[in-house]
Formats: sequence, structure tokens, C-alpha cells
Amino acid sequence: MAQEFYPADATILRHAARAVQAGQLTWLGTVLATYGSSPRPPGSLWAWSPTLGMAGSLSGGCVEEDLLQRLQQGQFGNSPARLSFGVSHEEQQRYRLPCGGVLDILLEPLTSADLTHLLQMCWLLEERLPFVREHTGEHYRLTEPQPGEALLSLHKQGFRRVFQPQWQLLLVGAGEVARQLAQLAQPAGFEVTLCDHREAFLQGFDVPGVHIARCQPDQLIARQFQDKQCAIVTLAHDPRLDDLALLEAFNTTAYYLGAMGSLRTSASRRQRLQELGISAAQLQRLHAPVGLDIGSKTPYEIALSILAHLLQQRPQTHSSPLC
Repeated sequence: MAQEFYPADATILRHAARAVQAGQLTWLGTVLATYGSSPRPPGSLWAWSPTLGMAGSLSGGCVEEDLLQRLQQGQFGNSPARLSFGVSHEEQQRYRLPCGGVLDILLEPLTSADLTHLLQMCWLLEERLPFVREHTGEHYRLTEPQPGEALLSLHKQGFRRVFQPQWQLLLVGAGEVARQLAQLAQPAGFEVTLCDHREAFLQGFDVPGVHIARCQPDQLIARQFQDKQCAIVTLAHDPRLDDLALLEAFNTTAYYLGAMGSLRTSASRRQRLQELGISAAQLQRLHAPVGLDIGSKTPYEIALSILAHLLQQRPQTHSSPLC
């Protein structure tokens, strides 16, 4: 079965911006609330235009199918609409929402008048700056999120939707584990960068969608992998790369630091890092050996164990209670 890939917020917003720039009336859907079990959480986005089609997801597909039919028929005109799906037993069967789930969705039209607003959101995400899109009656404004703020919260005038930069994964050291992990991590929502200056190792590394950085890892980390939406995993089996990357990684707020190697190799690495000035408290952040202990042996199994641990450790943003 093919993996189900939900694009990052930035991808959906860029899709909408391109459609608006092309002169298309574009629709942006947001899941405002869910009751019971639902395929997608509050805050999920979906965009559609007649020529560019859709990006994102509001459900498993049945809700989108219904929306497409109604939009193509011009049922909503050019006005926003708030819709509920799965309210009745008949609708639950029709849309095949699990466990009696109900979806509350806002569908809003985007025109050339909204282009500046869309492009500003895209720019903020490209610059890795978090923000809130707040609906205040008939207007939207962009503000800064509050510490610990929920992904989506409703209020009397509308709602607040928090946008965060896309998750970034830096892999240090090309090889088969890096290849497998790069392929697995992208559908899980990570933008993947591979760092290695060794051309012999890079030869033939051709995973689509992966950024290749031919430089020393410490320079790249200092420049690009500093925030809490980042994970850094060293896979080179070469202290000249791995240790160099980790020494700089401890200076960041990256949510995950990992290094591949056996228990013996990992113990030697910790001793070297302490000798280089890394404290015992700092070393508590390092996952080494990296990944969950699933008895992995092959590169694919190792990559799978690493991805599982990345997802387990990734901070979760929850929506606030709605009832």
C-alpha cells in the first residue's frame, strides 16, 4: 500500500498562492473542529482551484469528493461557508467517517485581494518564522503565537490557527541507511537535507526531494538547523564528520540529536565528546545508538527504527478542547 502523504502547510499555501496568481478563484478549507474519531485533526488544511486541482486533506477523501462536486456546481458562489459532515447516521455512512466522527469545516474563497496575505504567510514559513492566522469576524490578521498555544482554537469572532515551520531533518553522511531514511522521512513531513563533502559517497545518491549540501556539517548546522523544528542524525561512521556535526548540534535547540553506531561505538563517542568540552547534561540530549530498539539489522530496518523514534520524540501540537 502506498504511503499517505499529507503536504506541509507551506506546500498547501504555495499551491493556493499559485492558483490565485493565475487568476483562479481558489478555495481554502480548514478543519475547525472534530467530534468523535476523525481522519484529520482540527487545523488541517485543503486548497482547490479549477486548473491546479487540490492540495492537502480534510478527511480520507470522501469529504473532499463531496466538496469538489459542490464547488464545481458553483453551490457556494463567492461566499465563505461553514459546513458539518457526519452529523447524522446517514452522513456517517455516506462519508465513511470512522467511529461516528463529525467534521466541522470552514471553506473560504481566495481571490486576488487575498494574494498579499497568502504570499506573506508563505514568506514567513520560508523564513522559518512561526505565526498565527487569526480570523476576526470578516478579516484576517497575522500575529505571533503565544507560548504553548494550541494548533487551533475557536473564539466568538472566529478562530486562531498556529503555523510552524516545516520539520527539518539533517542527515550527516551518505550511505544506504541515509538513502532509506531520506525516502521514509519525507512522507512523514520532514524536509530532508543530506550533508557530506565526500564525493565518492555522494556518487549515486539520487533520492528525489532531498537537498544535498557539499560542505562541512558544523557550518551548515550553524546556518540552517538551529530551531526546535529540526532533527540532526549522524550516519557517517567517521568521527571527523559525526563528531564535528554533534559539537555544533549541541549549541542548537533541535528537538532530536542522534548518532548511529553500536553500544561500544556510542560509548567511545560520548567519551570523546566529553573530552572536547561537552557536559554530561548536554550528552543527555544525544540518542546513541540512534533509533528504537527493534532488533534492526538491514539498512531499511535501521532507517525505520530511526524514523519511528523521530516521530515518537517529535513535539506534538494539540488543538484546544472544543466542547
